[in-house]
Amino acid sequence: MTQTANISLDPRVEAFLAGGPKKLFIGGEFVASASGKTFETIDPATGKAITSVYEADAEDVELAVQAAEKTLAGAWAKVTPSERGRLLWKLADLMEEHAEALAQLETIDNGKPVTHARVADIPLAIDHFRYYAGWSTKLAGEVINNSAGPNMLTYTRREPVGVVGQIIPWNFPLLLAAWKLGAALATGNAVILKSAEQTPLTAIYLAELIQQAGFPEGVVNIITGFGPTAGAAITNHPRIRKVAFTGSTEVGKLIMQQAAGNLKRVSLELGGKSPNIIFPDADFSKAIPGALMGIFFNQGQVCCAGSRLFVHKKVYDNVLADMTSFASKMKQGNGLDESTEIGPLVSSEQFARVSGYLQKGHEEGATSLTGGAPLDGPGYFVPPTIFADVNERMTIAREEIFGPVVAAMPFDDEAQIADVIRRANDTEYGLAAGVWTTDLRKAHKVAHALEAGTVWVNCYNALDAAVPFGGYKQSGYGREMGSYALDLYTQVKAVWVNLD
Repeated sequence: MTQTANISLDPRVEAFLAGGPKKLFIGGEFVASASGKTFETIDPATGKAITSVYEADAEDVELAVQAAEKTLAGAWAKVTPSERGRLLWKLADLMEEHAEALAQLETIDNGKPVTHARVADIPLAIDHFRYYAGWSTKLAGEVINNSAGPNMLTYTRREPVGVVGQIIPWNFPLLLAAWKLGAALATGNAVILKSAEQTPLTAIYLAELIQQAGFPEGVVNIITGFGPTAGAAITNHPRIRKVAFTGSTEVGKLIMQQAAGNLKRVSLELGGKSPNIIFPDADFSKAIPGALMGIFFNQGQVCCAGSRLFVHKKVYDNVLADMTSFASKMKQGNGLDESTEIGPLVSSEQFARVSGYLQKGHEEGATSLTGGAPLDGPGYFVPPTIFADVNERMTIAREEIFGPVVAAMPFDDEAQIADVIRRANDTEYGLAAGVWTTDLRKAHKVAHALEAGTVWVNCYNALDAAVPFGGYKQSGYGREMGSYALDLYTQVKAVWVNLD
């Protein structure tokens, strides 16, 4: 590629990567997998192995469940809400102390620019734990006035679900681990978290910090392994009461089927094909860089990426010309280079997938204004690509590519705006959407009509721990973050007391 790493590795990263395979974290201890099997994790910038990790399967999941059940009946049950909050806050403090090491590990394993990990992934993960530390002491039931008589007291309690299985993806490994763990721990659950097999390193490093923070043994168990073995063992396990999954819609459907066997709770944050709409009255000094970030951030490997760009025909040519100019100048290379703006895709599989969509786009008649073909290795690099001459029936306009590829389409009907809303909603997905306009009335009207769990107006990819995130339609159900995530990890008990 055009650039190589130009920063020295943090000594803590070097120490972490040294030695033998990285172990599973079960019952408060780092242990080898029951089978002894290991697998390599690959640096996507070079295609070379970074290190190896132990491969968990059903036997390891069973051991983790036993550890979680033991602490739920013992040490964790005795920890007060205030103490839970202090533990979460302590973990956030430790993450802050290790922020550079975490950022570098995320980049080595995932490929993203380290500059992005420093300002987005790591700070957001830290803030997430601090946010839910505050919720630990604020869970409350209510006293309910009933019609059974003056001497019948009724009230509710919010109690933890119990043992929770959490399966996270490879695009934001540490941040999405925080999204899963924060609410679950604040509400008193015990967790078995499985990292993505492509990006296990920050999860294992986080396990070391959890151990240092002083969480009781077995409260958090972190395993590395593959979906068909370790993941399926979690979703099929009869004593895991809830599964939370972030990933593809295809895998989300499989998880629902597997979880149906014992009716465990399921929450899913799945794929997207999000529309990003630019009206002719937009502030283009914000809309153009916003649209670029909406699709090229994290190499386009973002579930809510603004991959369908609708631009009013009055400004379509100018907007695409400006976007093409910016995109063609983006510096692509090793994420450990300080000047890198776009890194490699996460794996050879993802590289092949996105490369196939580029070929499909050309075959179906779209025109690439920049990019349009994968780059020669080493590493898994696809340049930022802008397709024009796209219609809604094309594969690149219908299917989630999960790469730095945007399909740009013009629209008209400015007076009614009904056409662009219809086209934006014409998808099986409904995770997010963007609207760019200086007309506040129009902004609200369009935002209310879009079928999406998040609508950004004159911004894109804005996130905060206090604001819920989740999808409509086949983008999943349930909401992470904010007070809404507490519902995923608590169950309500009604208590009737006869005072006669």
